Amino acid sequence: LARALQRIPDRAVVLIDGLLGSAAPEALVPHAGRLRQVPLVHMPLGHNPPAGAGSGRAREREALWAAVTVVATSAWGKARLTELYGLAPERIHVAEPGVHPAPLAPGSAAGGALLCVATVSPQKGHDVLLDGLAKVSELPWRCMCVGSLARAPDFAERVRSRADGDGLGGRVRFTGPLTGARLESAYAAADLLVLPSRAETYGMVVSEALARGVPVLATEVGGVPEALGRGPGGARPGLLVPPEDPAALGAALRRWLADAELRGRLREVARARRGSLRRW
Repeated sequence: LARALQRIPDRAVVLIDGLLGSAAPEALVPHAGRLRQVPLVHMPLGHNPPAGAGSGRAREREALWAAVTVVATSAWGKARLTELYGLAPERIHVAEPGVHPAPLAPGSAAGGALLCVATVSPQKGHDVLLDGLAKVSELPWRCMCVGSLARAPDFAERVRSRADGDGLGGRVRFTGPLTGARLESAYAAADLLVLPSRAETYGMVVSEALARGVPVLATEVGGVPEALGRGPGGARPGLLVPPEDPAALGAALRRWLADAELRGRLREVARARRGSLRRW
């Protein structure tokens, strides 16, 4: 990173991915006087740092204070950066992710095709997902989990092993990452997107599901409520539950699976929400 910055001419505006820059103030600060640095912060590294990472917040603060301005991906992200680092709100600009238009998913009458699109890691809450699914094991459903199994391999192995037990009987399928036509097919076949995250700055998969008229069941964390938004009449195109609450997740799944009227209403709102989604 330091070598790359050295090659950039004076006074240039440099957009820096926060996944790199927030952890490398020693590379950024020496160039703060000659380059106009603009970090794009996805999830602040100082938000719920792991044990033993006490210096992470100090390093991220130093990197962000060297910037001329900061870009966050949600209003929640902007507020969190202000809270963590005392950055003036006018120095932080919000640029929400967009979504490409997509054809409507037809949906099934029973609503049992569940989809989770997320890296299989503790932050995304697949362990909570399995606990919630176990509470509705007597109902008809199948769940496809799309996302990398390599970011947290020990965690991924544990949840995959659990999916074969706990009364789930192999009804949870882990595909690994999908792209292109295979990812499109996964969305097209889905009745409900389930996102049990412990933390999300925005939640792009929420928008991707809504672009296809697929309702969403997600945890009420970070910028997820912003991504979910509301339909023209003010109704939400899905259900929000507290994080790390398998009982609440299971109860919401039961409502979805057992109540055809609720499924129809949420589908109607999700399809209406398509028209107000932000495009790229």
